[in-house]
Amino acid sequence: MPSNTLTTPEPTPPSSTGEIVSRLLHTLGDPDPARGAEDITVVGADPLVPSVHRLADAMSAAIGVFGRQAATLGEMRGHRCQRVQVHAGAAIDQLMATYHTTLSGRSLGALLDDPALLGNNDFYRARDGRWIFIITTYPHLRDAVCSVLRCGLDKAGIAQAAAGWDALTLEEAICARGGVACAVRSREEWLAHPAGRYVAQRPVVEIERVGDGPVRPLEPIGEADEALTGVRVLDLTHVIAGPVGARLLAQFGADVLHLSRPDRPDPIPMIVMTGGGKRNAYCDLRDDHDRAAFHEVLQDTDVFVHAYRGLARHGASTEELIRRRPGLITLEYHAWGADGPWGERGGFDQLACSATGFAVAEWTDRPSLPPTYLLNDYLAAYLGAAAVATVLRRRATEGGSWRIRVTLAGVCHWVQELGLLSRENVIDLPRPGRAPLAALSTTGTDFGPLTEPATPFAYSGRTVPQPGRRSPLGSAALQWR
Repeated sequence: MPSNTLTTPEPTPPSSTGEIVSRLLHTLGDPDPARGAEDITVVGADPLVPSVHRLADAMSAAIGVFGRQAATLGEMRGHRCQRVQVHAGAAIDQLMATYHTTLSGRSLGALLDDPALLGNNDFYRARDGRWIFIITTYPHLRDAVCSVLRCGLDKAGIAQAAAGWDALTLEEAICARGGVACAVRSREEWLAHPAGRYVAQRPVVEIERVGDGPVRPLEPIGEADEALTGVRVLDLTHVIAGPVGARLLAQFGADVLHLSRPDRPDPIPMIVMTGGGKRNAYCDLRDDHDRAAFHEVLQDTDVFVHAYRGLARHGASTEELIRRRPGLITLEYHAWGADGPWGERGGFDQLACSATGFAVAEWTDRPSLPPTYLLNDYLAAYLGAAAVATVLRRRATEGGSWRIRVTLAGVCHWVQELGLLSRENVIDLPRPGRAPLAALSTTGTDFGPLTEPATPFAYSGRTVPQPGRRSPLGSAALQWR
């Protein structure tokens, strides 16, 4: 694909946000998606930002579906029926949470040990005129890039070195070295690629009963309890999608125990942003003692959320876990799909945009990410959490062991399936900045005052809970309370 060629599908008439909600509920297996959609009201609609994609509609629908599925779980346990209201501006703020969140008045980026790790993430032009997005977010990813390009750690050095490679060759070289990068592809190229065909054949959220398991009824709760009270969640995730999905479960009452390797920690600002209501324990599944402790904790676990490849090598594949714990629900976050052609590749939000044609459709003078910068991480978080609430209801009546899968590439593919807005109608809209479109909330934490976008939906007759206490990594034992 020449770098100066813009080939995008013709804008298609967008369906209503209500139709998006109904289709999502159908995907989740809701018995009456049309009625469920009537319980969700979205105030506002696209376009709110200069994007040809329906960012606000997609995110509003995902938020509304999570709120509705959590409320329905609460109703099963004794809560009163609730309607859900979402403001489209608040949905955009969720996509920009990393920019709107501050800790002690400082932006999250300013608090990183090495801000250049994020600052070097960008599109780079290759020798053949194509573009490639390169990620250096973590030291081991930076080292992989630098070992291939034999360059310094600055953006100019990476750009100069990348210009000496063809984009697809460089993509393969960085991924082979343990890094992550993705050449920019048009939507047509992506759908012709084996990885693209794999993603396109699957729903945005995959829910599969993968084994037998006992019926696990959920105990009745009072109005003062939250919908997921008593549900135990092991959270082996990092970065944004998985951690935010598990944080949503904690916010609505689940006992969430986050696990991390001590030698691969997420930065403290990310832990503060995504860790509300969780306890944090160290666990390295390569270590015999930690692995034994993990399997012991698993015996009283309801939901296992993870975002890592290669867990089968450490006795933590879904098949092995449900053998040890029949009735377990697993929520898997992947970039490209666990068993697809790119199943062994790592990936990030930006790479999904680069691969699937999204960045080409957003083209200005070069391929572009959405004006919100992030997209797939937050959509995946809400969709995965909504699926967990749905499957908890099903397990309470049907039993079974369940697997939920959400991929970043699949989410990006889904957003594009919602249709494109006319470029002429969006190009002059102001780009979102530091000022949020909706409310922010500030809470005290052990790390300092935290300001972040407020919970983006409200119930008709019940206060939506707020995220709980943030705790340092390794501050909890690897055991349930």
